[in-house]
Amino acid sequence: MTQTTPSAPRLLLIDGHSVAYRAFFALPVENFSTSTGQHTNAVYGFTSMLINVLRDEQPTHVAVAFDLSRHTFRSERYSDYKANRAASPEEFKGQVALIREVLDALRIPHLDKEGFEADDIIATLSREAGEQGFDTMIVTGDRDAMQLVDAHTTVLYPRKGVSDLLRLDPALVEERYLVPPKRYPELAALVGETSDNLPGVPGVGPKTAAKWLTEYDGLANLIAHADAVRGKAGESLRAHLDDVTRNRELNALVRTLDLPRGPADFARVDWDREAVHTLFDALEFR
Repeated sequence: MTQTTPSAPRLLLIDGHSVAYRAFFALPVENFSTSTGQHTNAVYGFTSMLINVLRDEQPTHVAVAFDLSRHTFRSERYSDYKANRAASPEEFKGQVALIREVLDALRIPHLDKEGFEADDIIATLSREAGEQGFDTMIVTGDRDAMQLVDAHTTVLYPRKGVSDLLRLDPALVEERYLVPPKRYPELAALVGETSDNLPGVPGVGPKTAAKWLTEYDGLANLIAHADAVRGKAGESLRAHLDDVTRNRELNALVRTLDLPRGPADFARVDWDREAVHTLFDALEFR
């Protein structure tokens, strides 16, 4: 289990788009819409998840990070980055803006940054939180966040919809992915990440990648000694070293963003009850 200090402040960080998208596909869109025709399944699912996590985890501080657009420094570096992702369903459009309204009514801060992803905001805030003595919980369906897990940082990963969250501490990350959290992006660089459209080394799966990373003590050493890797897998590695290097460059989360607010600014405050009731009435939530 994650080591926690009894008196440590507890920061909850949520990947807004990741959770909203999962909520959208978890709840039938036809069952959630207002009389004006605005679909609300993602808003409802996100809000339910948020209230449940606030109740169960009792964070002292909370913030939500959003992607601003698909255009980031990663897509500039590699034009095919996430190019396999379909456009958002028509019914999803407008729901993220409504989620931001819900957060405003709940007086929960939310952030975004041009050219970067929500992951990078979360990576920066979790680093700052660690330096300031916080324990941090990150709710996200993006496996890139596994690299952030440590003794004071836990990922709550949605297993089914957004209601069933798997608690990933360092031991469970290693059990599931065969490498410790800091090595997860190195493993992902080798095997590829289909959701980000990053092709890996053909014929190399997680077991082979993990074995190499252990044997060579990390990706940099593996690349430096690629000529010594035997067999067909070694040939495949040498033929795709450029892909591996690019993947590792792109899946490294940025932990040094200049953000307008930090962990200490996200202390929980009382909800604006009137604003919540007005908004939930407009959304026709019971």
